[in-house]
Amino acid sequence: MRRMFGFLIGILVGALVGSTVALLMAPESGENLRNQLRERGQSFLGDVRHAADSRRIELQNRLETLRAPREGQA
Repeated sequence: MRRMFGFLIGILVGALVGSTVALLMAPESGENLRNQLRERGQSFLGDVRHAADSRRIELQNRLETLRAPREGQA
């Protein structure tokens, strides 16, 4: 669990550093860039939520399988 948490922190820090560098190096106007970053951020959050939901469903199914009584046992 610690490795997963560390990995997610690394992703967040990388995203922040990348977005800061993109802002500093961008050839577009500030408003256009902000709109693009906002759209990308919303898309990224949607992807993260979708992945988290998928993983949650997978783990719930696994938990139900582990809780179910096994054949031959009462």
